[in-house]
Amino acid sequence: QAQLDESGGGLVQPGGSLRLSCAATILIFSTYDMAWYRQVPGKQRDLVAVITSGGATNYVDSVKGRFTVSRDNAKKTVYLQMNSLKPEDAAVYYCNTHPEIHYGWGQGTQVTVSS
Repeated sequence: QAQLDESGGGLVQPGGSLRLSCAATILIFSTYDMAWYRQVPGKQRDLVAVITSGGATNYVDSVKGRFTVSRDNAKKTVYLQMNSLKPEDAAVYYCNTHPEIHYGWGQGTQVTVSS
């Protein structure tokens, strides 16, 4: 059964950086567009960044210039480098396929931005 395992979250001060990883046990990982999503309590899960199977990237406006999504198809892993973090970036971060959600959600990784 396919599984998505997010890691790399933690507590960071405003302006700090984190690098999230998502290891995917997906049979043909390289064929999927992948994305990072985030969710805060009481709100819907929102799209943050997308990386296509070909490596093209797209970001929501609020993270453009600060976040970078990348992937390593050999390792079946997608990354999210987050720089210049702001308190409003605090959330649980998840990865999954995009635009259709093909797999069950992982446990996510908590990002806390606080001084």
